[in-house]
Amino acid sequence: MKKHFKKTYAAFGLILSIILLIPSCAINPVTGKRQLMFVTEEQEIAMGAQYHPKVISAFGIYENETLSKFLEEKGTQMGQLSHRPNLRYHFTILDSPVVNAFAVPGGYLYFTRGILAQFNSEAELIGVLGHEMGHVTARHTAQQQTNQQLGELLLVGGMIASKEIYEMADEVMAGMQLLFLSFSRENESESDRLGVEYATKMGYDAHKMADFFAVLDKMSMESSEGGVPTFLSTHPDPKNRFSTVHELTDEWQAKYPEEKFLVKHDTYLDMIDGIIYGEDPRQGYVENNTFYHPGLRFKFAFPGNWLLVNTPSQVQILSPDKDAGMVFRLSDESTPQAASQKTMNDLNLSVINSKATTVNRNEAVAVLSQQVNQTQNGKEQVTRVLSYFIKKGERVYEFHGIAGDKDFDKNLVAFESTMQDFSKLTDQDKINIKPDRIRVRTIENAGTVEEILTRLQVPKGQFEELALLNNHDLNDRLEEGSRIKIISK
Repeated sequence: MKKHFKKTYAAFGLILSIILLIPSCAINPVTGKRQLMFVTEEQEIAMGAQYHPKVISAFGIYENETLSKFLEEKGTQMGQLSHRPNLRYHFTILDSPVVNAFAVPGGYLYFTRGILAQFNSEAELIGVLGHEMGHVTARHTAQQQTNQQLGELLLVGGMIASKEIYEMADEVMAGMQLLFLSFSRENESESDRLGVEYATKMGYDAHKMADFFAVLDKMSMESSEGGVPTFLSTHPDPKNRFSTVHELTDEWQAKYPEEKFLVKHDTYLDMIDGIIYGEDPRQGYVENNTFYHPGLRFKFAFPGNWLLVNTPSQVQILSPDKDAGMVFRLSDESTPQAASQKTMNDLNLSVINSKATTVNRNEAVAVLSQQVNQTQNGKEQVTRVLSYFIKKGERVYEFHGIAGDKDFDKNLVAFESTMQDFSKLTDQDKINIKPDRIRVRTIENAGTVEEILTRLQVPKGQFEELALLNNHDLNDRLEEGSRIKIISK
């Protein structure tokens, strides 16, 4: 949960965004062939403009002027030599530790800081940039609108709880803000080919893109975390990808026999030296079933067997039986009373009872409410909500405990204990916690990676992770003057 919150209310729920499009035949910019396309270029651009603020709201922007400028300059240059040079491209670094890069319709391309930390050269970044741009230029992102509805897993008001939500609890908690497009293997092969072409035309060694894909295979990151699916989960691996990319690179490089293709290992390491690695505890972290937020200086404990997921816009806490959940967020209102009234109105909740109270000396309002909906078979479905609106300093925070009528009472103690534990964070050790960062070190004496990490006093438990982070095996030998990434505060 980050310091700045968007105005869109989010609670447990699911809305599927249905896009009504008129089919037509269009010329594919890459193949030059006609294809059935439900999305015009103007609609594609409009979609991207619509999705972009939602992506930012979900994951946040990682502020790094050097990396952002590099990505913008190189991305713009690549766009001009691509098959869609007149499209305006947008490049954003997301504040997520997960290793991924993706594109949405209309030329919006995203890189997580997690994938930037994993790269070891400019050539690797440029290759993946070319691959993602290939999805845009070949209109894969737009074509997906023809094949399926692009869903948005947005936790919004109006459908607070339903049978479908609980059945999809894992998906909602793991990737609640955006249903990422997963391309076909044919699309992936075409984007690999385009990535090689674009990187080569920019003077970079596209062999490094294949090397990076090999690193991803080693990582075997099949699961999602932090709200963002991993690269392999959204980019299915075509058959023989590694060897095919190398072969394509040889073919393209043969067209430029006088070119000395760039790798730029050291210049890239200079750019990422100091970037945050892994989760950033300054934006909220869990320790011993207590959620701490150093920036906003609050804390609260939650039940030990409940699952907490921290996102930029809110915190969600899901019961072990997936029959109840809590949402914690920052209100836009300035008083608990105003926040309470707005929430009841926005979510069409009927107040059962409401009272003024205090929570650890903080002014608060506690409200019990419900929402009654008709199911498809005509039966009434009652959802009950316990809400606390707590003022701390100049801000008002909201807790909402949500469950169906039959499950509410058994979860009430968990709701109340969590909400009533909200308090000011004063422990300086918790407030001053620092994130891990990438630190680049120059090797003074040659040796194996394992020997070098030992000399650098790296904990043995990090050896395998750091070997992969540097795309080496532990027994690889590095010469004096080589550079290596480690992790430290």
